[in-house]
Amino acid sequence: EIAQTVTLIELVPEGIPEVMAMSADPYLRGGIKTGEVPRPMTGFVAGKVIESQNEAWPVGSLMGAALPFSSVQLVTSEVLSKTMSWNLTDHISEDEITLGIGVLGMPGSTAYGGLTGVLRPNEGETLFVSAAAGAVGSLVGQMAKAKYNCTVVGSCGGAAKNELVKAKFGFDHAIDYKELSSDDKAAELASKIKEAVPDGIDMYFENVGGYHFEAAMATLRPKGRIAVCGSISTYNYESGTAPLNNINISQMIYTFQRIEGFVCMPWLTGRQGNFLADVSQWYREGKLNVEETTFDGIHSWVDAFAALFTGANTGKVVVKL
Repeated sequence: EIAQTVTLIELVPEGIPEVMAMSADPYLRGGIKTGEVPRPMTGFVAGKVIESQNEAWPVGSLMGAALPFSSVQLVTSEVLSKTMSWNLTDHISEDEITLGIGVLGMPGSTAYGGLTGVLRPNEGETLFVSAAAGAVGSLVGQMAKAKYNCTVVGSCGGAAKNELVKAKFGFDHAIDYKELSSDDKAAELASKIKEAVPDGIDMYFENVGGYHFEAAMATLRPKGRIAVCGSISTYNYESGTAPLNNINISQMIYTFQRIEGFVCMPWLTGRQGNFLADVSQWYREGKLNVEETTFDGIHSWVDAFAALFTGANTGKVVVKL
């Protein structure tokens, strides 16, 4: 249920942000599928505070937050205490507001946290990234190149996306998973990874799941790490019917390998790391290139969301209001 409405969340005083950009993200599929998504739908938004009695959010502040998808809403300190919010004022201009739900929002903090906090690269290691042309994958590969001088291999769908991740995002190698043709796609993908990096990979940033995970495990070196933040290949299955990944745990014991799941919250809220300062600086320095697929108007959110599952998007999917 998406409507051009004014949502008034009871209790005053506090602030009224005008939402200028809404995010479409794969993780919302679960709630939509089961009907458990809040009404009105809640997700990541960015906008400007147009009225305020909250000293932390003066009028004119640029805000990112997880809030209902409505154009204007009254937000109290109680509401803010129960959700994620981050102040974009010192990092972007109003004209750049979509960056607040992209490189300086959930995707950027997911890439940053997964790389710096979970994978913790050593200089010059090798990283494999699935969904490499997407909002998170495109950023994590660039961060790994810029901060750790990693060799980065990306998997994405189609020749145009393969060229994009190499030419614009600086990946060293790109693999088109749509060209995999054997019955054993995991083995075929593992072979493609080994063609690109014969010694295997030190790290895998997991966005897709399925045979991508199997291929990564097959090519993971001793002391290798896997950061799991998404599994988009499974999101359209009914509950309990998605194929399960096989993990040979005995393989992990004497190779000291590690698999860790995580979410963006500690880094996005500033409780861990230095996400906003670091990433905004890297962006200003030209170390991070950003790609957006843009839809106009709150009514277009459904089409924006569908694009995530049809391959019609590159980079971050944003809805401008």
